[in-house]
Amino acid sequence: MTKYHLPGIIAGYSQGNFLMAEDDLDLQWYSSNEHALIPLDDRFRYPTSLRRVINQNRFTVRINGDFRAVVAGCADRDTTWISDELQEIYWELYQSGWAYSFETWQGNELAGGVLGIAIGGAFIGESMFFQISEGSKVAMVQLVNHLRQQKFSLFDAQMLNPHLERFGAYTIDTSAYQGLLQTAIKQTCKFLP
Repeated sequence: MTKYHLPGIIAGYSQGNFLMAEDDLDLQWYSSNEHALIPLDDRFRYPTSLRRVINQNRFTVRINGDFRAVVAGCADRDTTWISDELQEIYWELYQSGWAYSFETWQGNELAGGVLGIAIGGAFIGESMFFQISEGSKVAMVQLVNHLRQQKFSLFDAQMLNPHLERFGAYTIDTSAYQGLLQTAIKQTCKFLP
């Protein structure tokens, strides 16, 4: 059992904070002066080569097909911020309908996935991973399509990196982010169709 309780966790994310473990141990709340967003409008883009992979239908998409495996895949790195305690928090959030894994599968094998928390019309992407080449990229594209269909208005990727920039991700300052976040969390979107 964790010292964090679900209402406090949801309140923390609703204020633009996120949980991270230092050196796989102490779990702490963090915030940032800039937030990375994945656009849900026509600014979202991806390479033509990835479009070909999607058109080949090599992957199928599932939501919460194997939530624990996605969390474990996201945590399986040389240096991880997803501690055992945070993995259990994600499990509790999943069981309570807040956390989701958006997955790609190749046959019966988990290819990749995105882990995130949905609050109203905001999807807060926590992490992503792949086991099969292009698995997480296809998951990202299909997740954006899914969020659009479900009328989400915000896809928070927290921190910008070159991988996310290829999808059109950009940063905004905290005050602009807070306005978007507070509007988004008041929406009545459902992540599951």
